[in-house]
Amino acid sequence: MPLVADEDVPGFWRELGLPGLVDVHTHFLPDRMMRRVWAHFDEAGPLIGMPWPIRYRGTDEERVAHLRRLGVRAFSALAYAHRPGMAADLNAWTLDFAARTPGCLPCATFFPEPDAAGYTRTAIDRGARLFKLHLQVADFHPADPSLDGVWGLLADADLPVIVHAGSGPVAHGHTGPGPFGQVLAKHPRLRAVVAHLGAPEYLDFLRMAETYERVALDTTMMFTGFFDRAEPFPREALPRLRDLGTAGKVLLGSDFPNIPYPYARQLDGLARLDFGDAWLRAVCWDNAARLFALRADG
Repeated sequence: MPLVADEDVPGFWRELGLPGLVDVHTHFLPDRMMRRVWAHFDEAGPLIGMPWPIRYRGTDEERVAHLRRLGVRAFSALAYAHRPGMAADLNAWTLDFAARTPGCLPCATFFPEPDAAGYTRTAIDRGARLFKLHLQVADFHPADPSLDGVWGLLADADLPVIVHAGSGPVAHGHTGPGPFGQVLAKHPRLRAVVAHLGAPEYLDFLRMAETYERVALDTTMMFTGFFDRAEPFPREALPRLRDLGTAGKVLLGSDFPNIPYPYARQLDGLARLDFGDAWLRAVCWDNAARLFALRADG
């Protein structure tokens, strides 16, 4: 049965026998910054490349309440710095947000600058469990020497970082498999999650996840008929995606609230792949629950 509206979502996970959903790719930001992000989407700016009407606005409290109605038991507050001097303050906000918001994973970010390792260490000490980089927006090379200590810290702490490393929706000089591949070559134990299945360089990032033990992919906006409209996921690679999900290497992501369609469409797109209930259970709960040590009765 297709998922048409958000009211259909709880029935989806209940039929799978799940306690709910884990969404590793959601965004909560300081109010002023979030409004700037929405304004950029409203303008369909050069890094957007297409009309992108934000569906879920309102206050933080309203958006958290909507996730809870959907049955999202754990979610992220992903932020990313796009210039020097931002990351430490963003980390303070996102970690405070997680501390006062049940179900929110404590998140942090970083930027190539002299004190990056220092404030990353501070974020880890404060309990950060997930980091985020957006190479397209931030416009820096992930193998910048000033970040070597940061990558080492994350690898040693076994903390995942979600990286928008693919070139979608608009290609950028520091996106694609090459730049982030340099990081993994130097830090092969890094636990990384490549956002949007690495779109549009799907095959390269599939190979990355198959090659590196701790590299995974998230489903954010894929198979929804929107983000992948211009560069659809190659059908011949679907068996590889199925196998990676079963192996614990595909995680549910949505980009909520910055999506132009109902949240239900993300889940409907995954269900329509027809990989079976076990795959959906793994992607929508088991893989992330294992990564973040979440309990079904917690």
